[in-house]
Parts: sequence; C-alpha cells; structure tokens
Amino acid sequence: APAAAMAAAALGGLGLLRARLRLAAAAAATFAALGRTGHRAPPLRGGVAAAALPSAGRSYGSQAKEEEELRVRYLDDEHKGIVVLGLNRSHAKNALSKNLVKMMSKAVDALKSDKKVRTVVFRSEVPGIFCAGADLKERAKMHSSEVSSFVSRARATINELANLPVPTIAAIDGTALGGGLELALACDIRVAASSAKMGLVETKLAIIPGAGGTQRLPRTIGVSLAKELIFSARIVDGEEAKSIGLISHVVEQNEAGDAAYRRALALAREFLPQGPVAMRVAKLAINQGMEVDLVTGLAIEEACYAQTIPTKDRIEGLLAFKEKRPPRYKGE
Repeated sequence: APAAAMAAAALGGLGLLRARLRLAAAAAATFAALGRTGHRAPPLRGGVAAAALPSAGRSYGSQAKEEEELRVRYLDDEHKGIVVLGLNRSHAKNALSKNLVKMMSKAVDALKSDKKVRTVVFRSEVPGIFCAGADLKERAKMHSSEVSSFVSRARATINELANLPVPTIAAIDGTALGGGLELALACDIRVAASSAKMGLVETKLAIIPGAGGTQRLPRTIGVSLAKELIFSARIVDGEEAKSIGLISHVVEQNEAGDAAYRRALALAREFLPQGPVAMRVAKLAINQGMEVDLVTGLAIEEACYAQTIPTKDRIEGLLAFKEKRPPRYKGE
C-alpha cells in the first residue's frame, strides 16, 4: 500500500510538472504569435484618426474632426514609438457606446501587430472626464439580448487592451467610473491627477462590474479592499487611489487639465530606450506568471527568457554595454 501511494504521488507530481511545462510552452507560443509577427498593422477605419501628434506641450485638438470619438496618434521626435489613444465623446462624458467600443477594438487590433509601437497611452481629450462608464442612455434603448452582447463586446475589447504586447499607461485626468475605471485597470500602469475621481459604482444600479472589474481590482489592491469599494460603490480621489495602490503615480492638476497625461508621457519615454523584444517578453512573463504558482511562474520566465537569446536586440544590448554607448534597437 505505501509503495502504491508513493507511485501515485510520483505520477501526480509528473502530471503537475507536465502541466507547468505546457504553460511555459504556451507562454513562448503566445510570444511568438504576438511579439514576432511580421505583418504590418492594418489601416485604421471607422473614423479613427492616425495622424501624428506634435510635441507633448502643443495643442492638437483642432487637428481631428468632431465626429472622431477615438483619436489615435503616433507621436514623433523624442516621443517616437508612443501611441496615444484619446477618448473624445464630450457630449456623453466619454461613455462607452457601441460605436466607441467598436472603434477601440479596431484600434487595439491594429496596434498589437505594429512592431513600431513601443508604448500605448490611453487618455481623454475631454476636460475633467476620463470615462463615465457605459452609455446608459444608449443601453436603455437596447433589447435585453443587445445588452448582453454589448457587455460581452466591451469585456472582450478591454481584454484585448490588457493583452497588448507592449506597455500600456492610463492617464486619468478626470472622472473614471464603472467601465471607465475597468478600462484603466486593464492598462499596465495608471497615472492620475489628485483631483481625479475613480470608482466601480455598478452596485448602485443593482448590477456588478462586467468588464473585468471584479477580477482586476482585487488583483490590484487586494481582495478585502476591492470588496469594500465594490460593495459600497465608493468613489476615491487621486490621493486616496495612490494610497491604496489603485494608481502608481498621482500629480497635481495643471491649468491645461492634462497633468496625468504629461506624467504618462514622461513615464513612457523611460520605456523607449529598452529592448523592444525584451519589453514584450517581460510583460508576457509577468502577466502569465501572476496567474499561477511560483514554480510554474519560474518555468514561464525560463521559457520567455529563452525567447530573447537569439534576437539581435540582445546582441546589440551587450555590444552597446561593452562599447559604453546607447543601444540602437530595431525590435526584431
């Protein structure tokens, strides 16, 4: 009997090891699919602007048409490699409509295969508001079956944003409620003005967060505090959000109302000099590793690390270090 028990335990351990190896292999395969695609990004349609931005300190609001609810801009000069997604539904406080969600999905789909993109910044171009959540006026006109379909599409789009292979930063210069905060939670890093307001307020409407809030908020600030905020539908400002770990940086708002955006750009510039492939693989290793136990996570890290060894980025990085000069990465 003891021998049989030991054999069963050994077989169970072997199965666990195989499962871990499969996860590690899946991580490598995911990187191969997302981080090394040679396909160029498809052109953006549906009213999404792809014009280049001027420098961060200049106004550019007049460069896009009023009907563009989502503005996509590729920055240049010292910001080259940064892409800004700007919410622009001023009449509806950037509420998530069917059209806006569709535009976001198209934009994210284009960005994920564009190897020139190094960091994505998500912001609002409407003063005082980041995103008020779902467009409840539009939802009130929907059939119940349409509501379910819309929520599923919104959840899938926010998941696509979370799975972008490059770093993402949410610049919260105003109010982010419900789906607006869920959108920010899907970004890797959140920066907010001290005056910004944030909260998952769905329980006030007798519903729950449906676009990842019940899962991402506890992973960000801890289970007990996340329950407290969701149960109470409490709204916190930037200072409190920083104190509980909901955001990484809090800044005083400026006269232009874009202090968080400026801080996000400065943070994104810190990412630009790093090896593009390494950045993508690091994000993949962290994201997948956080969902498993430590031993499996280490196996995922090992598989991801192996993906960086044959790249020209790695050779260039070592050569630049030896020659005491900045590396010139091409992102292969």
